[in-house]
Amino acid sequence: MRNYETVIGLEIHVELKTQSKIFCSSSAAFGGEPNAHICPVCLGLPGVLPVFNRKVLEYAIRAALALNCEIARFCKFDRKNYYYPDLPKNYQISQYDLPLAREGHVIIDTENGPKRVGITRIHMEEDAGKLVHQGTVTTTAYSLVDYNRTGVPLLEIVSEPDMRSPEEARSYAEKLRSIIQYTGISDCKMEEGSLRVDANVSVRPLGSAEFGTRTEIKNVNSFRSLHRALAYEVERQIEVLEEGGRVVQETRTWDEVKGVTISLRSKEEAHDYRYFPEPDLPPLVITREWVEEVLRSLPELPDARRERYMSEYGLPVYDATVLTATRETGDYFEACVRLHPQPKVVSNWVMGELARLLNATGTEISASPVRPEQLAALLKLIDDGTISGKIAKTVFEKMFDTGKDPQVIVKEQGLVQITDENALRAVVREVVAGNPKVADDYRQGKDKALGFLVGQVMKATRGKANPALVNSLLKEALEK
Repeated sequence: MRNYETVIGLEIHVELKTQSKIFCSSSAAFGGEPNAHICPVCLGLPGVLPVFNRKVLEYAIRAALALNCEIARFCKFDRKNYYYPDLPKNYQISQYDLPLAREGHVIIDTENGPKRVGITRIHMEEDAGKLVHQGTVTTTAYSLVDYNRTGVPLLEIVSEPDMRSPEEARSYAEKLRSIIQYTGISDCKMEEGSLRVDANVSVRPLGSAEFGTRTEIKNVNSFRSLHRALAYEVERQIEVLEEGGRVVQETRTWDEVKGVTISLRSKEEAHDYRYFPEPDLPPLVITREWVEEVLRSLPELPDARRERYMSEYGLPVYDATVLTATRETGDYFEACVRLHPQPKVVSNWVMGELARLLNATGTEISASPVRPEQLAALLKLIDDGTISGKIAKTVFEKMFDTGKDPQVIVKEQGLVQITDENALRAVVREVVAGNPKVADDYRQGKDKALGFLVGQVMKATRGKANPALVNSLLKEALEK
């Protein structure tokens, strides 16, 4: 690979979370009984006409502005003609030569520092249905069609071929998802298909200005799969070239189980789709006043929020990046800081114990059983000496499991920290007397011995002893 350069561009499809579909009033909600969210319009039955959903345009403008694009003053819809069982009209209403937005960009973090990745265009279109495959090769195999997704509004965001590694492609996709989530126009749940990635990848000799022949990897459904698929495809293309072969322009799919890309069909070009202007929809004229209004409604976006966390809260770049990756995480963090104004302490708990339990249970932070005010209350119990940091972790787990307030759990479990010097001094005497060799080791300058003795005191008090007081009392006893 040292003799080749990788060239990657991504096409990212984002489903918009409008209540109704793009050209009809059928529900755009995810799921439901198969073919329950359909009507004559989204099925393309004879005699029907599409009516454009204005909310789709508003959401599309929000995305385009958040991605630093130029918004067109005039755009139109086109018919993209092709046959597939999940496309009931045998064409898709999309945009071709006059899309909504062009010439945007996002900044991604790479091992060599920040990098600008260009966005060629953003256009609106309708989603297709979904094929549900049944059976196996050893039984009767067949496919069913669910048209619920047909007509759900989509944005297609097409990048420039500016990425030079699978790592950069993954970073771009993750950054774009974060920005879109912040705008509130989509939940971007890859597991539900509301964000899907097609990747165009080619390789060329180092120093060459001419692009190699690209292949397209369709419908990658996770960032991990995107990285793995691109890494495999780069190696496959280099191997073809090294053996004197020729890379064929084609569409491929990623087999997650086998870890390989598989050829599907030859790659279509624009002329294969026989685009022509959609005759049933008028062009769109977008006023500058409306664009400015939408711009003013945008929330603080991830990059700006990250910079604020570093300047206002004094957080390191890693903490600020993790906490602003999703809007919900940042909101949770800020709600807690307002109640417990120690940003770094809050950051450690949100990125540590909370993130661990959320990941282990597959829970979104917006559905966390531990509310920000409960975490703030737990941190206050640590600060005022009611419980130790170690006990706090146990309490937090019980809070997560039960949803109870920390004060209730501490009282129920009898976890109040022991701060009575006389009571602890008696335990310290017993521990020192029971470990004479370790005590002598400490007196001879072996500082690690103190840690062992502290551990024994904590064990004897079931973790309830105040650690600072234990250290002080141990040193006092050992120096006699």
